[in-house]
Amino acid sequence: MADAPVLARRRIWVIAVAVGALALSGTAAGASLVIKSPAQEAAERAAPAPDLLTAPVERRVLKDSVILRGTVRAGQSVDVSPSVTPGEGAATPVVTKLLVAPRATVTDGKVLLEVSGRPVFALRGALPVYRDLKPGATGGDVAQLQRSLGELGHRSGDDPPGTFGPGTKAALTGFYASIGYDPLPAHADGGEALKAARDAVTAAERALQDAQDAQDAQDEMDAANEPFLSPTGNPSTGNPSTGNPSTGNPPAGKPATSKAAKRAVQRAREDLGSARTDLAAVLATDGPMLPAAEVVYLDGFPARVDSIPAHVGSKVSGAAVMTVSAGALVVQGTLQEYQKGLVRPGQRVQILSEVSGVTAAATVASVATAVDGGQAPGQTSEGQQDQDQGRGQDQGGTSGPRGYPMVVRPDQPLDTQLAGQDVRLTVEAASTDGVALVVPVTAISAGADGRTVVTVVAKGGAQRRVEVRPGTTGDGFVEVVPLGGGVLAEGDRVVTGVRDTSSGTPSKDAAGDVSKDASSGR
Repeated sequence: MADAPVLARRRIWVIAVAVGALALSGTAAGASLVIKSPAQEAAERAAPAPDLLTAPVERRVLKDSVILRGTVRAGQSVDVSPSVTPGEGAATPVVTKLLVAPRATVTDGKVLLEVSGRPVFALRGALPVYRDLKPGATGGDVAQLQRSLGELGHRSGDDPPGTFGPGTKAALTGFYASIGYDPLPAHADGGEALKAARDAVTAAERALQDAQDAQDAQDEMDAANEPFLSPTGNPSTGNPSTGNPSTGNPPAGKPATSKAAKRAVQRAREDLGSARTDLAAVLATDGPMLPAAEVVYLDGFPARVDSIPAHVGSKVSGAAVMTVSAGALVVQGTLQEYQKGLVRPGQRVQILSEVSGVTAAATVASVATAVDGGQAPGQTSEGQQDQDQGRGQDQGGTSGPRGYPMVVRPDQPLDTQLAGQDVRLTVEAASTDGVALVVPVTAISAGADGRTVVTVVAKGGAQRRVEVRPGTTGDGFVEVVPLGGGVLAEGDRVVTGVRDTSSGTPSKDAAGDVSKDASSGR
């Protein structure tokens, strides 16, 4: 048993040694994390190997593009403001019905609203209305009305184009009936002028008949007195007062009576002719009329209702009660000074609506030659009404910049839902003649000898320089043609820059200029 304390002391010693060794090992490990050798510190401070940025050589048509913003507009925008003049004793005209809603589609012949119970409708035509059209009128606006009514199935018969005759009266009456209204009469006298003209003809006809009857009676008397004349045509002797056959004298006053009767008939005929002429003139101008306040001419259909600032009960006093747009949709943009020289009529354009994703091909229709700071609503440009050029903007520009207004016309009609949208316009300002080898502009570098080269990186990492001749540039790329027997093919990887992975600083291209990452394609 004497050995027991000895064994216990040995166990304690062993445990103490183990704990001490463990503590020393932990201390050494901790020190290794803090204490570094000079070689280790130098290695950690050294810059890592550079990371090359490369991009593939492409073979395609290269296009130099001008990008700007544009607004989809209709070719025509019309403020509907009926110019109704109230008659004597009539109240101020008011809107009594609104028959369309904002953004509604308008068709040819559609009634838009009522003003004091009278319709205001849309017809196809380019000539603005400027006067009331009444029977007997002539002119280009009459011809336009005849064409518009004819397109709706109401022909003008035998009326010459531009003449408001009986056929046009019938066509206009038929159109009003088709929309559920009666046309207003050309004469506001309740038909009094026509009645008076007809009464005058009737009186003249009766006067002529009376004059003819009187002449006939006189002729009968002359025939009865014929025996009293001598064979030479001269009265024979006799009692002139009685006309006695024994004397051979006719009744006194016969020549004067015959002349008066004939003169009366002639004058009656002239009076009847004048009365009939007056009646024809009244008839020519009598019938239905087209008031200027009841029609809105639009370039084409379907049209669209843009806004309706009025409501039922609104007074019509010259202000617009409705705005309607029509015609093919176009896009309006504004070019800056540095862009104008690159864009001209006839160039191709790509339209993109970021809202709907719709794309459309188009052509530059016109570019203004003078700087314009934007148009106020209601002004016109390129023959279009109420265009707001100020809504277009270029890349990085602000709304309504000063610049050169441009109109873009789509190849195919745009969806009407795009009307009013802000869209992106990409104008093809230049392009290569067919496909060509293209590389990012950051792949081009100029050597000390003045040669322009690109650096090709092989799969194994080997690099070789190829002299090239740069050509058309666009969208961050440049056309290249290998020179001096150099080989450059589609798919080759060319150096576009070097990324410093230690500091995250911007990459530098082969010429030493700061550039964007080649993956951006700029």
